Amino acid sequence: MESNIRILVCPLNWGLGHASRVVPVIQELIKKEYSVIIAADGNALEFLKNEFPRLKTIRFKSYNINYSKKNSQVFKMALLIPQLVNWTVREHFLLKKIVRDEKIDVVISDNRYGLWNKKTYTVFITHQLNILFPWILSVFEPVTRQIVKLIVKKYDECWVPDYEESFNLSGKLSHLSKKYSNRYFIGPLSRFAFYANNDGIKKYDVLFILSGPEPQRTILENIFIQSVHGKELKVALVRGVNLKFQDIRENRVSFFGMLNTPGLYELIQRSELVICRSGYSSVMDLVSLNKKAVLIPTPGQTEQEYLAKYLSDSGLFFYMKQNEFSVEKAIDNAFPAPLIVNGSSKTDLIQRIDFLEKILKKKNC
Repeated sequence: MESNIRILVCPLNWGLGHASRVVPVIQELIKKEYSVIIAADGNALEFLKNEFPRLKTIRFKSYNINYSKKNSQVFKMALLIPQLVNWTVREHFLLKKIVRDEKIDVVISDNRYGLWNKKTYTVFITHQLNILFPWILSVFEPVTRQIVKLIVKKYDECWVPDYEESFNLSGKLSHLSKKYSNRYFIGPLSRFAFYANNDGIKKYDVLFILSGPEPQRTILENIFIQSVHGKELKVALVRGVNLKFQDIRENRVSFFGMLNTPGLYELIQRSELVICRSGYSSVMDLVSLNKKAVLIPTPGQTEQEYLAKYLSDSGLFFYMKQNEFSVEKAIDNAFPAPLIVNGSSKTDLIQRIDFLEKILKKKNC
C-alpha cells in the first residue's frame, strides 16, 4: 500500500552526475512506498524518466551552464554569477508553487541552492561545502564558505554523500573543521549500490565514459577518438548524451549514447579499464564497483582537479591532464582496482530516510 507521504526529488541538470546519484535515494524511497515525484530538466530529467518510468515527473528548469573551451574557467564562471543568483531566486519561488500544487511533504534536492521552503521539510544533498578557487582567487574561499553555510542552514538537513571517517572520498570539499549542525554523512551514493561486483569475461580493453557540460564534453570525445585511431584495442565509448542516439560500431570502437544503469553496469563489468572525468558521482560509481580507472579532470574545473590529485595521492586512481592524454600512458600507469569495504553507506542513508518519516509523523499528530 502506497504511503501518503509525498516526496519531491530535484537534482541539478549539470552533466548526469547529480541525477545518477539520487537513483539510490529514490530506490530507498520507493521501498518505503512513499509517493515520489521527480522534478528536473534536460538530460537529467530524461535519464531519470528512463530509470523510473512509472514515477510522475515535472519539468523544473535549473541552471544552464556551459564551460569555456580554454583551460581556465575562471572568467567564464565569474560572468555566470549574476545568472546563477537569478536562477537560485527564481527556483526558490517556483518551488513554492510545486509544493502547494502537489502537496509535497519533503523536498530532496541535489546541489540546487534555492530549494529550501519554510512550509515543508527540505534536504540538500552536496559533497561540496567548500567551493575551491584557482590559487589566484583563493582569497575568496573563506567568504564563499560562509555564504554556502548560510544557504545550507536554511535547509532542515544537509546530506553529504561520503564517509565521515578520516578515510573519505571528498577530502576538504566536505570535511571542514567547522561543524554544520544539520550536516549528516550518509556514505557514497552510487546508482550501482545494489549491483554485485561481477568480474566476468572482458570484451573491451578500454571504456571511455563522457560526461559534463559542453564544449568540454565534445573536446574530450574528440581526444579519445584520436587517441585510439589505428590502435589494436577493443574500445567502447559512452557519449553520455541523447537517449535516442543509435549505438554504432566503427572499426574497433563501439559508440553508445546515454545508457541506463543496467546497460552501463554491464559495459563497465566487461571492460578492463575505465577512463572518465573526475566528477564526484563518477568516483562514487567506480568505488562502488571496485573498478580500475584513470581520471581526467575537466580543465579549469577546480573541484575535479582537486579530486583527481587527492584520489591519486590516496592511491585510488591514476589521473592525467586532458592536454597530456594518451591511451598508452593511461593503460600503463593505471593503479590496481581500489578495494574499499565499508558497509555503513546504505545504513546511514536508510537512517536519514527513517528519520524523515518520524519527523513527518510528529508533524501530522
